Amino acid sequence: MTGLGHAFEGLKRDLLAEEGPRISTMRNYRFAILPYPPESEFEMRKKVRALSDELKARHWSVLDISMQRLFLQRLKSLGEDVLEKMIQTEKRQHQRHPDRALSRLREQVGQLIGGEDGLAADVVRVIEEFSDSQPHDTERTLIWIRRVGALYPFYRSSSLLRHLDGKTRQIPVVLLYPGEQRDKTALSFMGELPPDRDYRPRIYSEAMA
Repeated sequence: MTGLGHAFEGLKRDLLAEEGPRISTMRNYRFAILPYPPESEFEMRKKVRALSDELKARHWSVLDISMQRLFLQRLKSLGEDVLEKMIQTEKRQHQRHPDRALSRLREQVGQLIGGEDGLAADVVRVIEEFSDSQPHDTERTLIWIRRVGALYPFYRSSSLLRHLDGKTRQIPVVLLYPGEQRDKTALSFMGELPPDRDYRPRIYSEAMA
């Protein structure tokens, strides 16, 4: 079994614990992170699908939240004219000052998706709609947050988790994190950004192998 396989087995075992999901040591903070190498994206998707199918067969409710989809919805909300202007401006600046062009784009996109009213608010809305659509047993419900790599290099997942704290209706949430675990609590987004230690959730990593 691969390291990624061990991480998923550990997550499955804790989700199906007899006393209820134990993916976190804190009852009121039911988050977990499962990091994986960005190059293992398709292997990760297969394992997510397999575990989701098994949970559904056990009469669980499972919700997939794609950060890529929410990100694109935010961009489209600006309107085609605004998007086209941003694209053309970035192209012109990139020819003269690539670093400056990227920095400016990060600032623009960051204002759109960052903070409590950015993508975090969109995730909360999706979770609330899912929870309201039918009565869910939180002990038999799982939410995946994935396609986080689409946010690179504009957003850090630690910010997302911080703004979701207390707003997920006690439903277990697992963030699928493309990146590297550098030590017990430090994660490097996409293996490119400096390690971020601003994480409270339990981390299910290949190191469990």
